[in-house]
Amino acid sequence: MKIVAKKKLWKYLFWLGPFLITVGLTVGLVSQQWGLIPLAFLIAGIVISGLGIIWQSYQSNWWRRRSTQAGTNALVATLAVLAILGLINFLGTRYHLRADLTETQLFTLAPQSQELVRVLPQPVKVWVFDINQNPQDRELLENYQRQSSKFKYEYIDPQARPGLAEKFGVKDYGEVYLESGDKRQLVQTVNENERLSEVRLTSRLQQLTNSTTAKVYLLQGHGERQLSPGKGAISQAIQGLGDKNFTTSPLNLGETSKVPQDAAVVIVAGPKRGLFEGEVKALQEYLNRGGNLLLMIDPNTDPKVDSLLQEWGVRLDNRLAVDVSGESVVGLGPATPLVTEYGQHPITKDFRNGNSFYPIARPLEISSVPGVEATPLLRTKPYPKSWAESDLQSEKLEFNADKDLKGPLTLGVALTRKAAKSASTPQAAPTPSPLPSPTTQSKASPTPTASPAPLAPTPSPAPSSQTATESRLVVLGNSNFATDGLFQQQLNGDVFLNSVTWLSQQEKQPLSIRPKEPKNRRITLTTTQANLLILSSLLVLPLIGFAIAVIIWWKRR
Repeated sequence: MKIVAKKKLWKYLFWLGPFLITVGLTVGLVSQQWGLIPLAFLIAGIVISGLGIIWQSYQSNWWRRRSTQAGTNALVATLAVLAILGLINFLGTRYHLRADLTETQLFTLAPQSQELVRVLPQPVKVWVFDINQNPQDRELLENYQRQSSKFKYEYIDPQARPGLAEKFGVKDYGEVYLESGDKRQLVQTVNENERLSEVRLTSRLQQLTNSTTAKVYLLQGHGERQLSPGKGAISQAIQGLGDKNFTTSPLNLGETSKVPQDAAVVIVAGPKRGLFEGEVKALQEYLNRGGNLLLMIDPNTDPKVDSLLQEWGVRLDNRLAVDVSGESVVGLGPATPLVTEYGQHPITKDFRNGNSFYPIARPLEISSVPGVEATPLLRTKPYPKSWAESDLQSEKLEFNADKDLKGPLTLGVALTRKAAKSASTPQAAPTPSPLPSPTTQSKASPTPTASPAPLAPTPSPAPSSQTATESRLVVLGNSNFATDGLFQQQLNGDVFLNSVTWLSQQEKQPLSIRPKEPKNRRITLTTTQANLLILSSLLVLPLIGFAIAVIIWWKRR
């Protein structure tokens, strides 16, 4: 009798384990604090329940039963599934993993935007003064917010909070403002036809967080591209520079005879007439003291900068770049090279195989110069898709082995050189080996072939000098690509803005980002094609199916 009573006592004692577990869970859930008391109850209950299970199995060989083992396996499997689900839920709340399967990555921020938001020096907030919360705009703002905890956004009803709307100077629904500290800036106004733009938001964010501005001068006086809106102007490119926190001013070296000291970049955009010798010398001195120059030179022009380019190992080819690859694909003429191959350089690092095109362009020839590092940026297709045409008057462009140059052709190059920091004692530029003229080259080789520089940088040993700084030069054989209308097409604007950004030597400033647009996959049918499609789907296909069914029935009959 004593043994039976002792067994019952142990049995009731082990029921204390589930009771203590219940008490611990109740205390923790009610107080929402998992401190020492609830943990003590839980641990004690788990220990007692475990000892009870072990003792029970020892007394009755409970563990050896087949039903016990099957039930235990099911219990362990259930607990494992619950643990996995709990772990997935925990990781899902802490970390965000998204896959953008669209071809142009429509729902993913550009690398430049991600980099800018991740290194925000101080918190910023986007205020959207609108009643309607467009899902597309919210998705874009959430993408920004995922990059950094310093980025916040909020939708505000101007009627519900008139004081805040007055503080920002809101005049209409849909206005989007960016705020950082005591700085506020209007980003844009959104409506049904215009959604929030990543390009504009990143540009305004960059302006708000970057206190430094770079001065860009554009050379004038030689028939260069007009800066204000007009035919063949580059006003959109100027606006793009302003969005990236650059300040622009015209520069007439015939009046000043020297590049201003505050010039971060000097741009020579499509001059039609030659520069004076003093102007070329002023640009050379500017480069020698660590300046940065962008030359965009069109065919059939002679800007008289050969002496400057020779110091860097660049020669302007007087022939016309012809590319027939874009005729059947995008409708471009043979005199508009379509470029999809870019050099390994910060200017073009995110271009991949994107398109950019250059109406009426001239090739460049690159030669090695000590102290100069050259990286070709833009490369046309190999021959027979492209070549350099010497007969510019012919209405029919055909390759002539005696005069023309086989592709691929280099249309743009980026160069760097160590230069003396002092402007009074400019570094003597090394003199390269003489470059052959186009006429000499055609006579020396009856079937000229292209031998462009490799796409990877080709550095040469830099000469030793005093306290040295780096000067940079970008040469493009075309300026049409940056004119109004063409600037916003494909990667054209990115080539220009990225070149200026790299030249400005603002390494922390992100390069240009391009708007993402879904590709048009719609099929355009003529009336005849549409009628044929209707007839085939409503009559021909059903008749074919009926005929097959009749044949199968006849064979099985």
